[in-house]
Amino acid sequence: MDNQALSPVEIRDMLIAVSDKIIESEALLSEADRKLGDGDHGLGMQRGFTAAKSQLEALEPKTAGDVLTTIGMALMASMGGASGAVMGMLFQSGGMALANAASLDASGLSQFLDAAREGVCNLGGAKPGDKTMVDALAGAQESGQAAIDGSTSEAFAAVAAGATDGMEKTKAMIATMGRAKTLGEKSIGHPDPGAVSVSIIFQTMSDYVNQR
Repeated sequence: MDNQALSPVEIRDMLIAVSDKIIESEALLSEADRKLGDGDHGLGMQRGFTAAKSQLEALEPKTAGDVLTTIGMALMASMGGASGAVMGMLFQSGGMALANAASLDASGLSQFLDAAREGVCNLGGAKPGDKTMVDALAGAQESGQAAIDGSTSEAFAAVAAGATDGMEKTKAMIATMGRAKTLGEKSIGHPDPGAVSVSIIFQTMSDYVNQR
């Protein structure tokens, strides 16, 4: 197992792997959204990460921030709507926190997640417990803080587990924001689709890091 920090090129390749996974998860994400919304989340994510993959493949990054802000801007520009804004902000805010970082390790991952959570929460106004992607992001961020002194691979594994745990917790919540809010108690039992996306993103990152 390689516990070394990720270079900018490795971060780029990791996010290309994330893009591929989101693209192939379109049906799963659309089905999750049909339970709570209008069913277009998967298509929006597929569109956004197709554009992001194209941008990443053409990138010769010098810093961690180069990669993360590139994917953030691509998502914002191509997805549109609330999902595009918050998914783009996740990477944009995190990328700005690591603007000049030459690599990404456990400490850098925690910095990225701290900034990502703050950026997303400030933009959309959601907080943990509202049954949104923030529940998965908060789970990831809190796990990242706890793993800050560990190896790079251990930190990514912890963050992936935290994101998935946060996503699972949304099943028991009543939606308080967005289209799902109108369902009230009928939203119980279904995970938030944005949280599912965040869980997939961080699990794919962990898989990449631990398979290097």
